[in-house]
Amino acid sequence: MPITKIEVSKERAWGVWKIEEDELGLVEQTNGLDCIPENIRHSGKRLEYIAGRVLVKHLMEKANLPFTGLTKDAYGKPLLKNCSWHVSLTHSFPLVAAVLDAKNSPGIDLEQVNPKLLRMAPRIFHITELRDAGNDVIKHTVYWCGKETLMKIYGRRDVVFAENLLIEPFKLDNKGELRGRIVADNTQTHVTLRYYLFDNFVLVMNT
Repeated sequence: MPITKIEVSKERAWGVWKIEEDELGLVEQTNGLDCIPENIRHSGKRLEYIAGRVLVKHLMEKANLPFTGLTKDAYGKPLLKNCSWHVSLTHSFPLVAAVLDAKNSPGIDLEQVNPKLLRMAPRIFHITELRDAGNDVIKHTVYWCGKETLMKIYGRRDVVFAENLLIEPFKLDNKGELRGRIVADNTQTHVTLRYYLFDNFVLVMNT
């Protein structure tokens, strides 16, 4: 599985990899520490699932951390077994991405640019976001990834995307900064995000 991008620092590690192995080749790289759930039957979804685990394993090795598998909390958020670091995963075949953080709950989202977001946007975007995105499908994708990233940071699914997960208008470039807000539990949490455009994909994560 070739590395598309990988960065490791003292308290954070993240990477984007492209899936090229078959399922058996990926499973072997986990050393039996993480198995594909039986209810995941679609071949592409199975590859995404195990490739994400392989990527996390490699990132942890780069950060000199022991990989013993992943589990989930009550809300479905991934957790590292036997490790205090936090993790977030995303996939959009044939790519998977992950971020590890030593102190804070991270969020990351990866999506292929797709015109279907133009139809979905009125249901999930705030009116200010809709006006800023216009008919630009790439900008729509950045907004969508930003909101997904905020949801992963929040860690729960009882949110309304158009009301609780907000992204301020921004000038689109190949990469840049986003200002996000999580409005929930009678509080507002401001989050700085970074976005990257590459090969018809959009990647967003918190800083």
